Amino acid sequence: MRRSEDAAPPLGVGIVGMGGIGAMHARALGELGGRARLVAYSGRVRPPAGPGERDLPAVRLAPREVIDHPDVEVVAICTPSGTHAALALAALEAGRHVVVEKPLALDVDDALRVARAAHDRGRSVSMIAQRRLEAEHIALKRALDDGALGELRLAMTTVHWHRDDDYYRAAGWRSAADQGGGSLMNQGVHNVDLLRWLCGPVESVTAQSGTLAHATAAEDTTVATLRFASGALGVVTTTTATPPGFPATISLFGSRGSVELGQGEVLRWDVPGVPRPTAGGPVSGAAEPLAIGHAGHLAQWTGVVEALETSTPVPVGVDDAVETVRLLCAIQQAASSGAVVRPAAL
Repeated sequence: MRRSEDAAPPLGVGIVGMGGIGAMHARALGELGGRARLVAYSGRVRPPAGPGERDLPAVRLAPREVIDHPDVEVVAICTPSGTHAALALAALEAGRHVVVEKPLALDVDDALRVARAAHDRGRSVSMIAQRRLEAEHIALKRALDDGALGELRLAMTTVHWHRDDDYYRAAGWRSAADQGGGSLMNQGVHNVDLLRWLCGPVESVTAQSGTLAHATAAEDTTVATLRFASGALGVVTTTTATPPGFPATISLFGSRGSVELGQGEVLRWDVPGVPRPTAGGPVSGAAEPLAIGHAGHLAQWTGVVEALETSTPVPVGVDDAVETVRLLCAIQQAASSGAVVRPAAL
């Protein structure tokens, strides 16, 4: 066990990449009741003030200096997607635990390298997948696991968002497929992760993609069909080319019941014997990336801190994160090749 809450100082955290998402992490850390504190950060934005910051101010450093800071126990990686794997490896090699924004890596080999390093070093890696922790998704997962929907037959997710040209001009990586840009890897990742987490392993994938509305090297629209190991079929559509932007949805249809969830909304809940869950209210990044708020990050950080205090597994651990990368990469490969791709073979 790392610490006793009553006896030990707060968990020391360093954030690499203090932009809009990094500031959400800093805000969440400040609401953990003194169980964690921001020690150091890199990036262009000063983090929001948190409890005790006047006495123990966070210092701004270069990324490598954040990782190597002697008081940093956990490194939060909030940089562009294409840098996640290398920074996670550097933090693990320095003996730090890691919290990394989605996705863990852009290809399966890099994801596996991070996983091996975590296991070899005995360190934890938690990929941010905060939507799994929303009350309606927890309730749906429980209903599926309990068999309340019966045999799952069809699973669908839509991420029909809009990003204007200014969004792409503001950060070059968003336009580059090899840096994690594109509607699938950048915007659709959370719903792809949710679908896999809810419905289980995917056996095979077909897909098509295109750049329909933006002058970018990365696709802005992807459509994929999935065959789950259970036999159920699935559809994934992601885009940033549908103004004004619409809340993402997940729809599951079973032999006994069906559910449709939006972003913070229960749109349909036809599950015999299972009461409709209460959602947190509409919150959507359909047109504005940071409109999602930080409540989900706070929930995941709470789970990470509790896990490190009690030597239990962190939420959305590294092996789980690898499987989401497999599915994302399978969809990309299917779209580029026109072939049926099996995620397990990647």
